[in-house]
Amino acid sequence: MINKLKKKFVFINMVLILIILMFTFGSVYISTSTRLIMDSNDLLQKTIEQENEIYKKQIDIGNQKIDSAPPPPQTLSFAIQLDKNNNITDIFYNNIDNLNIDTLKILVDFSLANNNSTGLVQDENFRFLKHPNEKGIKIAFTDRNLEINTLKSLLKTFALVGIGSSIAFFIVSLYLANWAVKPIKRSWEQQRQFVADASHELKTPLTVILANADIVLSHKEDTINNQIKWINYIKTEGERMTSLVNDLLFLAKTADNKNEVIFSILNFSDIIWNCVLPFESVAFEEDKTIDSEITPDIFINGDGNRLKQLIFILIDNAIKYSSEKGNININLTKTQDKLLLSVNNTGEPIPEEKILHLFDRFYRADESRARKKDGYGLGLAIAKTIVDTHHGKIIVKSSKAEGTTFSVAFHLAKIK
Repeated sequence: MINKLKKKFVFINMVLILIILMFTFGSVYISTSTRLIMDSNDLLQKTIEQENEIYKKQIDIGNQKIDSAPPPPQTLSFAIQLDKNNNITDIFYNNIDNLNIDTLKILVDFSLANNNSTGLVQDENFRFLKHPNEKGIKIAFTDRNLEINTLKSLLKTFALVGIGSSIAFFIVSLYLANWAVKPIKRSWEQQRQFVADASHELKTPLTVILANADIVLSHKEDTINNQIKWINYIKTEGERMTSLVNDLLFLAKTADNKNEVIFSILNFSDIIWNCVLPFESVAFEEDKTIDSEITPDIFINGDGNRLKQLIFILIDNAIKYSSEKGNININLTKTQDKLLLSVNNTGEPIPEEKILHLFDRFYRADESRARKKDGYGLGLAIAKTIVDTHHGKIIVKSSKAEGTTFSVAFHLAKIK
């Protein structure tokens, strides 16, 4: 799928680029062609108007001596005066050493045969302009070689630029395609991994449930009391599955912005106190201690249920992964416009390369799927989602000397 997406991206880019190049080249070509035609027409008009500037140079036309004058040096141009009978009487601005009288007559005949006052003599590559006067008709001619050569040169330039640009843009498009699909590829891989992990986590309790159900069914004559151990196993695994499914639904709904979040002004200090108290007994049973230093009356604009869930996740995680007879420290302070919550636990530090993945779904720092910690690796992903929903920030620091600390920052509520 990713390769198809990359090819489609490159194809669309190249089509758009080719359209832009064709439009640009077409515009330049038309503009240049129009300018050259206008320049030629201006030259023809000047050649017509400058009939009195005749220099004392003559050429033979039959038995007559015709006065003529040199044209501008850039382009071959000249004018021919015809009498009432369309006979050549004068040639002005003569620079026509390569043209004989027969060629001139052909040019005149073509121009006279054309009903328009201006036009082209295609075979001879000349442009003409006819102007009636009291002597008869005067026809100005200008060579089109400059027009033709300029446009040919322009087309060659377009071809070279077009090929070079296409190759360059193709390479750039490939690079951009690879860069653009990276987030999609990462998301796709995460989705596939998510499905694989979810399937694995669901498969395990289902296997346990089915195995215990088979044991119960194999002793149909026994009482429920005799089979209570297996029934409790089934209940425990069912509850674990319910918890997993609820967590997955929460993450899915949050990703689709379908979770209903109700914001209100809350006393965050009280929320933390209420969350810490239930964990005192849990920590005591595991021979661990919880120390808390909570600044009173710190207010936040947030969803109470989600914030409680966040605190439960952080404290539960700290207790689970703290060292034997370890300490858990919970602190809440505030600055000028933010509140800072930190949950620290002693224990083995988390490697730096693994900290980057702590908030990924189903990720565990020990990379094991062991169930002794009683979790699926979704807690911190949910915590990150809750923090993001409240426009906060969560970071992790871990070292052997300081232990592991999860720090959360939120904006303080503005109380009038």
